[in-house]
Amino acid sequence: MDLIEGLTNFNLTKQEATLYVLLLKAGQLTGYEAAKQTGISRSNTYTALAGLVDKGAAYVLEEGKVTRYTPVAPAEFCANKLDRLAEIKEDILSRLPVLQSDAEGYITIKGEREIINKLRNTVRQAQARIYVSANARVLALLRQPLAEAVARGLKVVVISDKSFTLPGAICYGTVKQNEQIRLIADSRTVLTGDLEDAEDSSCLYSCKRNLVDLFKEALKNEIALIQLTER
Repeated sequence: MDLIEGLTNFNLTKQEATLYVLLLKAGQLTGYEAAKQTGISRSNTYTALAGLVDKGAAYVLEEGKVTRYTPVAPAEFCANKLDRLAEIKEDILSRLPVLQSDAEGYITIKGEREIINKLRNTVRQAQARIYVSANARVLALLRQPLAEAVARGLKVVVISDKSFTLPGAICYGTVKQNEQIRLIADSRTVLTGDLEDAEDSSCLYSCKRNLVDLFKEALKNEIALIQLTER
């Protein structure tokens, strides 16, 4: 991800993000100096610098008649934003209607980012056991929630490349040459599909008992085949 694009996820505009990076490099600057170094018009520069101050990314240094700007440390700025989002999250959750249960049909999830998000949340919401089959690249994106599941005492069974290991989990090593993903949580939900096409990828998520049972059997057969070839 591009650095400027990444900073826009913390509620900065592209011009604000550009000026924030410049301030970090310089330590402190006047609006005139910032405009000269970035090529952004002076009016837009002063607007963006004021935005950085309002959004907690910069401070104002008053030195007589000259106003200078200095950046808030990146770790502090990001942490403050995340803390504020956590507060907003708790407020929203306390007032929104509670989803009673997962949809009973077949849900299509599109885009690699949304698929990974659903996989992570499915793992975090599991209460007893998780079975997952995927290559090492995909599982690296799930390592933290899977490790947290192990720490919570859940049974975690992983089928992946032999290079992937996860302490506390039951790991079966094989050769995974594609981006296919299969995950079952608590024998209740299943997510299956592939990530071959990046943001054009799609996966199927369902709580349908017949689909869950079908994929449970498929994973059992995959494990049995691995055990057979190891003998």
